[in-house]
Amino acid sequence: MLKFSIMKRSDDCHPTIFLMSIIQTKSVADQVEEVLRERIRNATYLAGNRIPSESELSDELGVSRATVRTVLAKLAVNGLIIRKQGDGTYVNARVQEVSAHAGNLWDLVRLIENNGSKASIQPLLISEKAASEKEAQVLALETGEPLVQFKRLFLADQRPVILANNVVPLSFFRVPLEQIDGQLHFREILHQYCHQEIGFVITDIHSALAADEVRQVLKNQSALTVLELHMAFYSRNNQPLAVGLNYFDDSALRLSLVQAWS
Repeated sequence: MLKFSIMKRSDDCHPTIFLMSIIQTKSVADQVEEVLRERIRNATYLAGNRIPSESELSDELGVSRATVRTVLAKLAVNGLIIRKQGDGTYVNARVQEVSAHAGNLWDLVRLIENNGSKASIQPLLISEKAASEKEAQVLALETGEPLVQFKRLFLADQRPVILANNVVPLSFFRVPLEQIDGQLHFREILHQYCHQEIGFVITDIHSALAADEVRQVLKNQSALTVLELHMAFYSRNNQPLAVGLNYFDDSALRLSLVQAWS
């Protein structure tokens, strides 16, 4: 996330040159967008409330009003904010429903919380395995290379709702597997133990017959079908980080996607 101190204008050229060398991989507009998205995501800017004006944001972040205007236009196209002529800019009151555009579909904890339930994670398995041909293809590896597999159960108010399976190249990990906290968000696992940041996720959703094992884990023997969420995680520079296959009990949890139209 952008640290405001590095965006502030400075009369001392030496710190400015040094700091710019650190952030040169991202444009100023990208950094401002990241800050505003994070403020919307963590409710610093509450849904339905007005956000600071272009001039206020420009002064606070130390960037031009043109940059702020460009970023706000993009956020408006993405459905995260609503610009009202003569009245200001507001966070979309239904911003939580724009989760697919904000990159939150894969954030299973938030998906559960947005349904009004308390989320918890139960680790079932963290172990090493060999990459299958399909996994290797997505992760740009050779078949048989070592992966770390995570099998975890996500609960909504203690009711099992999602069985999540993820695999990550073993070479990414900086700690032994026994030190991994399987109750962390997946993005935190990648950040804390692999020093990797998720840039984007590609998700394919299919309806499939519920296998006996899935029904048993989800404790729903009456479920004939489940939603399969096939996910591929990438860094901001397009490096593949992980592959996921999640089984989603849509009889217990609502999956609602809203896409903004430009």
